[in-house]
Formats: sequence, C-alpha cells, structure tokens
Amino acid sequence: MRLSRHWIALCAAGLAVTGSARADDDRGPVNRAPTAADWARIATLPDLSGVWSPGPMDRFGPGSTTAPPWKPGQAAQIAALEALEKQGRPQNIYVNCLPEGLPSSVTQTLNSVEFLVTPGRVTVLGEFDGNRLRRIWTDGRPHPADPDPTFSGDSIGHWDKDTLVVDTIGFLPQVFIPMSQGVGLPNDGDMHVEERIALAGPDTLQVDIVVHAPRVLTRPWHARRLFTRHRERTFDFVESSCRQGDFLDDLDAHGNAIYLPVPKDDGGARLPPDQARSK
Repeated sequence: MRLSRHWIALCAAGLAVTGSARADDDRGPVNRAPTAADWARIATLPDLSGVWSPGPMDRFGPGSTTAPPWKPGQAAQIAALEALEKQGRPQNIYVNCLPEGLPSSVTQTLNSVEFLVTPGRVTVLGEFDGNRLRRIWTDGRPHPADPDPTFSGDSIGHWDKDTLVVDTIGFLPQVFIPMSQGVGLPNDGDMHVEERIALAGPDTLQVDIVVHAPRVLTRPWHARRLFTRHRERTFDFVESSCRQGDFLDDLDAHGNAIYLPVPKDDGGARLPPDQARSK
C-alpha cells in the first residue's frame, strides 16, 4: 500500500517525538506534540468559543422540508411510528441512556454544545448526560481501515477556509436516523455522514449534514441545524446523568449517603416514592 506524503511526514514526526524507530514500531503512529506554530494557527481559525444552543431544524432537504427518503419497507415502519405519536403513544427511540450518536446529536439534540479547538483536533462536548464528547481529528490522519463501530463514528476533518468539513464513518448499525424523539429507525449498517460547520453570523452557527445510509434510504438525506451562541455564565454547562433518576437518595446502616435502585412493580413501572421507600 502506498502511503501519502502527509502520512509519511506524520509518522516521521512521531519518530522524532519517541526518539527511536523501535518505539514507534511498537506503538504505531503517535499523536504529535503541538508546536508553538500549531497553537498560533488556532488564532487564525473561526472563533467557535462559547455555548451553542440548538434552534429548530432549518430544513430536511435541499430547498425542501421533506423527511429522510426512506425505502418502502422503512417508510411503512415510519408511518406506524408516526401514527402512534399522533395517538399520544410515542415510542421513545432513545432508551437506557445510550448515546444518541450522529445524526441525532445534530438534528435532534435539545441540549447545548461546545467546540474546543486545539491543534490537530476539534472536541465537541454535549451537555446531555454527563457532557458526552466527540473528537474530530484535523491532523491529517485517514480513517482506520477497519474502524471499531461506535455511536458517533470515526470523524476526520479539515478546514476549508472558514468552514470545518467533517467526514464520519464507523457507526454502530443500531444508531438511529431520527425524525423526532419518537420516530426514527436504525441505520442498519454502512452509514456515512458528511458535515460542514461554519459561522453564519457573529453568534450563529450553521451545521449542514448529509447522511448516506444505503440500507434504509433511497438517496442521501440533507439536513441543516442552526445554533445560537451564548457567553452568559448562566449558560455554562452543568453536570448531568440520565441514570440518576433511576436511583433514590438514601443512607446505609452506617449513615453513609448512598444511592439505591428505584423499586418497580412487576410490570416494570416505577413505584411512587412513598411505596418505593417501603419496599
């Protein structure tokens, strides 16, 4: 396999950091230590600091408001889920505190996000459930040949002038392509997501996303979301955990503060507090 000149240079930089070829052979390519020039370049990039709160979806397709182009079998499933939602019986597609992953973290999130721009990487923090994070590598590395599937996938990016262009693969097949909190379907494998992230105004961030999911969609799905920047301290992230509601504050036999699982009835429904503490 012929390596790109950039990749060869990156490996060479790794050798310089480790001090020996043998160390690099043992560990593979390393994350190069940033230089003063790397840090200086950060100042030339768009300012993505602050906390960004999501606005409504701007569109579901180029010049349209259409939903994802589902294949016939998936369209029938979506219709059934939409009917349940209209009846007041929505089927929550996000369960057991599992990460939403892409594209949900862009198209469906109700929580704020932060972008931490550092040499070779953009880290995206989501306020939901303990500040989940996503890494977008901008150091020139390629995707792994055989990535381990995850909820957010493997993301590599580069700056096209003032736009962060991101390519993501390596998703778990269970990751949803959502239309709402109660309507959506798993991608079923081979999903590929493209993003363009750019300032659309002093305090407006525009994220354009294209979802390729050949097992469930007839063609790529385009969507856009706008985010508004806040610098007030009242918008600072707070710690959160969606599992905390599954436990009760209590004391053990020694008076230590502990959590106890919330008791449930035989059908799995959570018992009221008075009944729960008597169990």
